Amino acid sequence: MEHMEHLDTRKKVAIMLAIMASMLFASLNQTIVGTSLPRIVTVLGGIEYFNWVFTIFMLASSVTAILVGKLSDIYGRKIFILIGLGIFMVGSFLCGTASDMIQLIIYRGIQGFGGGMIMSTAFTAVGDLFSPRERGRWQGLMSSVFGLSSVLGPTLGGYIVDHFDWHWVFWIFLPVGVVAFFLILRLFPSAETGEKKRIDYFGSLFLTFTMIPMLLAFSWAGENYAWTSFEILGLFAISIAALTVFILIEKRTENPVLPLDLFKNKIFTLSNVIGFLIGIGMFSAIMYMPFFIQGVMGTSASKSGFVMMFMTLSMVFSSTITGQVVTRTGKYKKLALAGGLIMGIGMYLLSAMDTDTSNRMAAVNLIIVGLGLGMAFPIFNLTVQNAVSHSNLGVATASIQLFRQMGGTVGVSVMGSIMSYRMETKLAVGETTPPANTFSGLTDKLKGLDPQILLSPEQLEHLRSQIPPEMSGIFDQMIHFLREAMNFALSGVFLSGMGVMFLAVFLTLFLPEIPLRTSNSEGESPEQNPSSSADLQPQK
Repeated sequence: MEHMEHLDTRKKVAIMLAIMASMLFASLNQTIVGTSLPRIVTVLGGIEYFNWVFTIFMLASSVTAILVGKLSDIYGRKIFILIGLGIFMVGSFLCGTASDMIQLIIYRGIQGFGGGMIMSTAFTAVGDLFSPRERGRWQGLMSSVFGLSSVLGPTLGGYIVDHFDWHWVFWIFLPVGVVAFFLILRLFPSAETGEKKRIDYFGSLFLTFTMIPMLLAFSWAGENYAWTSFEILGLFAISIAALTVFILIEKRTENPVLPLDLFKNKIFTLSNVIGFLIGIGMFSAIMYMPFFIQGVMGTSASKSGFVMMFMTLSMVFSSTITGQVVTRTGKYKKLALAGGLIMGIGMYLLSAMDTDTSNRMAAVNLIIVGLGLGMAFPIFNLTVQNAVSHSNLGVATASIQLFRQMGGTVGVSVMGSIMSYRMETKLAVGETTPPANTFSGLTDKLKGLDPQILLSPEQLEHLRSQIPPEMSGIFDQMIHFLREAMNFALSGVFLSGMGVMFLAVFLTLFLPEIPLRTSNSEGESPEQNPSSSADLQPQK
């Protein structure tokens, strides 16, 4: 696979355009679902299975990504990105034919299975085509693809379900997938993989048994089940038991699916831990900021999407510039530190907002978060790839994506629990203070009122219409109190996100900055041999 580095520059660019088209196809199909799913649920029914549409995709893509990472090191990237595109297109087409929610969930699982292959091999292919020194600009551009899909997907999804049949949400980008498939088929060189090694079937099986229960536990904890419930503790127990068996297998097998020796590599381990923390911080902002904009500030859902767009656009800008700077200078540590610090400051600014915050100020704060995220996000793909030998490039790249995805899953769950706890605490205090204790009838309504109603202007108006006119002022005060309660809850979420990002910055201080290799054919990386201390001198 190393020979791909020596291809003609024009052909490399053409291959990268095909890879980016594949990623755009996959990521758009992920982001377009969010805004369109409520309308789809009204047609298909099965609202009780609503969350599984997202959960099944996450589970399938996470497991596939790490397994394919190692397989692509053995058999090459081309076959897996083609298989991934093919499976993803079949899954997308089937999603549009679903006649009930169970079918849609099954087809989304097929999508996720293909999506994991695409994402894993796409980022790894950059490592095949370019030396670590050159990868920076392309890693930045590929990160920008996610930002672009985050802008286009939700907007387009809402437009389609408003003006066309919902099936087109899943079908509209199929031509992009077809074009990407044939571009990869024609342009991407077949890998010279040499000797084929035995596949670690048992290791793959127990890695799957480790990940699925753990991801399910974090997805369900605090929402479907209590953290201390039998179901959640049981899932964690299964995950720990499977992990124990997995470690025993990996120590003995000839060709492990996830070589444990990689974790002796300080850069590999630290980069994955930091990537995990960035995943927590990133999803803390992405998932919970819309609650603030709509629930606390009272902004409409459509305008909320517009405000969130500023974070995405600043992330696209920042990741592109960061990639160019890394390629030009060969330095990455200061950028990683600055990115984490800026994002942490942005999270603090989010926590300081209140019910009087304007859309403009929220957008400014989100721009700061996006600038920091765009600086930090692409760098740790690069540090991991630069720190391992080329023979482990696929599994190393898949690992950073897995840890970041796990960080997002854990972050959403833990932050959700923080939000619920702080909300309940604030509401408990409010039940004994004015205006709640002014009229017993309204006190009862406050006790039974779900703060989520703040996200639905229609339900708020309906509730207001049931209140006697002479009590409308008290009702408005109570709604204002609910907004303050949600503000109190979300400020805790954003402060926690700030703490996580500052922890990431602290760990980045210990990340060695080794020179970015200028070729994929230089043999072992400096960090690959931990005993060679002479090669571990950081850059001045």
